[in-house]
Amino acid sequence: MQSLYSIQQTQSDNLDKEEKFLLYSINQMYDLFLINLQLLIEIKKHATDFLTKSQKKYLATSEEKNPNTKFIHNEVLSMLQKNRQLKAEVEKKKLNCWQLDDEYVKILWAEIKNSELYNDYMSTTLSSFKEDKDFIIDIFKEVIAPNDKLYDYIEDKNLTWIDDLPLINTAIIKMLRKSKPSHDENKLLPKLYKDIDDKKFAIDIFRKTALNGKEFTKEIDGKTPNWDQDRIAELDKAIIKMAICEFIKFPSIPIKVTINEYLEIAKEYSTPKSSIFINGILDKLSKEYQENGKLNKVGRGLM
Repeated sequence: MQSLYSIQQTQSDNLDKEEKFLLYSINQMYDLFLINLQLLIEIKKHATDFLTKSQKKYLATSEEKNPNTKFIHNEVLSMLQKNRQLKAEVEKKKLNCWQLDDEYVKILWAEIKNSELYNDYMSTTLSSFKEDKDFIIDIFKEVIAPNDKLYDYIEDKNLTWIDDLPLINTAIIKMLRKSKPSHDENKLLPKLYKDIDDKKFAIDIFRKTALNGKEFTKEIDGKTPNWDQDRIAELDKAIIKMAICEFIKFPSIPIKVTINEYLEIAKEYSTPKSSIFINGILDKLSKEYQENGKLNKVGRGLM
């Protein structure tokens, strides 16, 4: 959507360049995924260092001399720290931001340590893998993901990451929920693309929408009795054209799925009333295509 909007604004016809930037932006999402996993590891390291220094204090309390090590021995955090693939990817991509900007690690550790979630978790010294996993998921959802300072840092680091952050946070939570006790240090990370068709779809929806843009613009004419083409927001046009492209050029995608997904995109990125406006146009178009046999959907339940 953003790439198509960019083409509209710049009047560019260099699809190869725009496609290259599109794939680069998608790859950047995976960097954000790795960085946020690495952040959990760095928080664990900082907590370990904090306990070690507390034990060495000249006037250390009995609690400091014999601390509860439940957090730093959390099995999920230990699995992430031992994951060789994660370590290799971070080193290969030189994603060492938390070593350079460790103040954010300190801020998050302080918030975790002062949270009720942490106090409840640390009320005992032993835990099951399930308790460890549930705690890390809750901490990530309630303390780390919503942190304003972390949000500002990510925005400063890479402006496009802010749009990707909700998706990445969801992916991390899904990964954590699926985690199971394992001593395999080579356990694979989720891939950026599910398979080769997944990547091909990203390229196809971009190119087919761009190359058929004029034709899709004509399809919109007459479907907006109270609006002329010049009054439709450019972003809304991009969203509608992508949906039309899926209607006509992607026979395996159900009509309802297309409409629902692009309405969600409109709610997230366009004006408050855009989703209602777009829903009306797509509903008219889908019915018209169905009546004149323009839809070529295959498989059960795709209409």
